[in-house]
Amino acid sequence: MVGLFSSIVAANELKGVRVWPAPDETRVVLDMKSEATYSYFTLTKPNRLVVDLKATSLKTKLPVIVSDSAVLTKIRSSSAPDKGSFRLVFETKTGMTPKLFTLAPTPDGHYGYRLVLDLPHGKIAPVVQKKRPSGKVTTNQQAQLPSGRDDIIIAIDPGHGGEDPGSIGPTRKYEKNVTLAVSKKVAAKINATPGMKAVMTRRSDYFVNLNKRSEIARKNKSHLLVSIHADGFTKPQPRGASVWVLNTRRANSEIGRWLEQQEKQSELLGGGDVLSGDNDDQYLSMAVLDLQFGNSTKEGYEVATNVLKEISKVTRLHKSKPEHASLAVLKSPDIPSLLVETGFITNPTEERLLNSSSHQNKLANAIYKGILAYFETNPPEGTLFASRKGGAKHKVTSGQSLSVIAKRYGVSISSIKSVNNLKSNNLHIGQVLIIPGSSASNTVRTSSISVSSSSKTVKKVVIHKVQRGDYLGKIASKYSVTMNSIRQLNNLKSDNVMVGQKLKVEVDAPKSISHKVKRGEFLGKIATSYGVSVASIRNANKLKSDKLAVGQTLIIPRS
Repeated sequence: MVGLFSSIVAANELKGVRVWPAPDETRVVLDMKSEATYSYFTLTKPNRLVVDLKATSLKTKLPVIVSDSAVLTKIRSSSAPDKGSFRLVFETKTGMTPKLFTLAPTPDGHYGYRLVLDLPHGKIAPVVQKKRPSGKVTTNQQAQLPSGRDDIIIAIDPGHGGEDPGSIGPTRKYEKNVTLAVSKKVAAKINATPGMKAVMTRRSDYFVNLNKRSEIARKNKSHLLVSIHADGFTKPQPRGASVWVLNTRRANSEIGRWLEQQEKQSELLGGGDVLSGDNDDQYLSMAVLDLQFGNSTKEGYEVATNVLKEISKVTRLHKSKPEHASLAVLKSPDIPSLLVETGFITNPTEERLLNSSSHQNKLANAIYKGILAYFETNPPEGTLFASRKGGAKHKVTSGQSLSVIAKRYGVSISSIKSVNNLKSNNLHIGQVLIIPGSSASNTVRTSSISVSSSSKTVKKVVIHKVQRGDYLGKIASKYSVTMNSIRQLNNLKSDNVMVGQKLKVEVDAPKSISHKVKRGEFLGKIATSYGVSVASIRNANKLKSDKLAVGQTLIIPRS
């Protein structure tokens, strides 16, 4: 009788404890031998969460020290309230209201029974946007203001994460690690582009519910959601990258159906339902989706086509056109969305490639270029991209004429008159002109210090390091040069520039500059370096001989 009782009270086992800190909450997963029967309560002074596991014995190591959670510090055992039960104590930094629920084993057997505890980090502080400096425009070099300053927001979604590894390769490489690595590289490229900003749905190894991924994109007012994955299949042969967009019906390919099943399994791993409500049909009706997703799916397909084109240049494709599947992460009626499968991690060759940093860079660059190409052609209204495409704005100041303004921006007088509906060349101070996109220029490229063959004006080349908020028109205005001169000097194929990029800018050299003589220098050498004659330096400095002293300051004439 005693033996029978003992087997009943210890029928379950706590086999493992896993902790997954995320920005908003910390998830603790208790791996169980069978479905957990439990109760819990909270205590204060100090703050603790106490969980009693009924008829359970310990088969893992405790305590667990947690160092990277905003709420949880330690998981330990304590005296159980009755024989055969096991008590866990979660020491927390603050009081909170936990959420506990059980999960059944996953279909592939990767995980068994689990008890999940979500510990919220408390209220999230509202995001305060930084105000842009409101400096007064005092000169025309600051008058080239775009009509829109907003960034294009791209939500980058690294697939899976935390207790959800995604597909697993032949050598046990996890999809979740590949997706995070590629996503970070894509986000870095986007953030280095003036006029664009990346928002990531997760930044490290934790699970984010599929519906919450769309919510993150929506809260940040994203213009596009790109979910990045690495494909998997039951057989090792399939390989190649693909791009997926929403389909309102079940996928008609075996790979597509597998992808849908994998996404559903992702929810089983993390808890929760893909779609809210009690509708037995997990896929929304065709009619409703046609109304909700008409515009966003069209845009998503166009971006997907661009991305697929760029990816084809760096890796093999599984399909040459965007594929369709019913995927929860794509079901945002107000946000164009696409899912990029970077390759099959279940294929031995592609598993190696996907875990290679150089290949990840190529994939990230391809995804970035595809996104950039779409928004350069289709910039959202009110964004910096739209302003650049539509032309900059120029405020006329005293002494300026149409010819002076046209020369500055590298455009024709007739094009300015046409865009602004001007019937004459007369301008008034304070008038705002739209400057159209400039045409090819015949500016002669020069060396670091040279003389233009047409005007005999002395030029020099300076280096400009692109800062956030810079764009080609703004840089050109700062140095009082044309955008075309910068394009030509730097062999730019588009007007897009990257933060940190160094651009050569050819500007008028000052009429005279100072030069401090260094050891080993002589008059002829100095004259040659500045492109002037020895005699002009002698005359400017009233030198009686060509002898120079180290540290001596010379005036170098520039006219």
